[in-house]
Amino acid sequence: MKFKIYTDGACSGNPGKGGWAAIILDSDLNQKTISGKESKTTNNRMELIAPIMALNKIKKKSEITIYTDSKYVKDGITDWIKKWKLNNWRSSTKKPVKNKDLWIKLDNSCLKHKVTWKWVKAHAGNEYNNLVDELAVSETK
Repeated sequence: MKFKIYTDGACSGNPGKGGWAAIILDSDLNQKTISGKESKTTNNRMELIAPIMALNKIKKKSEITIYTDSKYVKDGITDWIKKWKLNNWRSSTKKPVKNKDLWIKLDNSCLKHKVTWKWVKAHAGNEYNNLVDELAVSETK
């Protein structure tokens, strides 16, 4: 199976009320929307939770393209995480990696599938990115 997933996270205050959302599209463009919220969190945590929750909805090994407007998530999972693992979850400044718990969950979720990550510009007219943004923001109310 092939899937496209659009994800986003939002926070009202940072930390503050947070929301996340994902749209999962199968190869026939059937759409499943998921979302959630936390009462005291950060924007980065919400950005990470969205793809974790979406990937966990897909049970069979699949080819998945994840679209995110978060360079933090895309760069973290495709590049930085390799160095963090080698450096015992320490950043380039030797400090503990923030959100390590979620990075580990995201990494493990990705291992179950063949995942490609794509960055999309936020608020630039991408229909699905706009939809997940609106839904994530609505969860912070």
